[in-house]
Amino acid sequence: PSPWRRIRSVAHGDFQVLRVRRDWMLSPLDGTEHARVVLEAPDWVNIIPRTRDGQVVLVRQFRFGVDANSLEIPGGVTEPGEDPLLAAERELEEETGFKAARVVPLGAVHPNPAIQTNRCHCFLALDCERLHQGRPESTEDISVELYDSADVARLIASGQITHSLVLCAFMLEQLRSKA
Repeated sequence: PSPWRRIRSVAHGDFQVLRVRRDWMLSPLDGTEHARVVLEAPDWVNIIPRTRDGQVVLVRQFRFGVDANSLEIPGGVTEPGEDPLLAAERELEEETGFKAARVVPLGAVHPNPAIQTNRCHCFLALDCERLHQGRPESTEDISVELYDSADVARLIASGQITHSLVLCAFMLEQLRSKA
């Protein structure tokens, strides 16, 4: 199909972690105009940390969107011009105090291409060692939890891990292990 064409765009707000805009698009199907909301956000990273003794390092933190704690892997926003791999290593150490001997890219996904402009880059951190207790930002209420790697499937199946981008990272890791 022919691409949709943006006719005009109006900014509706800059909220530090994202910007909201409304685009009016011309349909290639029938030439009609359609208004769409777009969320402009920087790229994100997440990283699956695995220790030498077979544990996975998870973080539990309060998430305002669901008004509850969420069990996740470390992750966050890439800074302007920051390489995603370096951002993932930074987030891992800031949130958990762990550092990896080796970091492997798993791939990137679009969190929600219907309305968002960004990507989430997923990584695997191997042979992680704890250097300190972590240095989370003042707005991050994080606790670090270690689980046996074999427990990850149970945590997902039981609904203890529900963050879709975390599930994507674990899926990409599984695909890597089968390749």
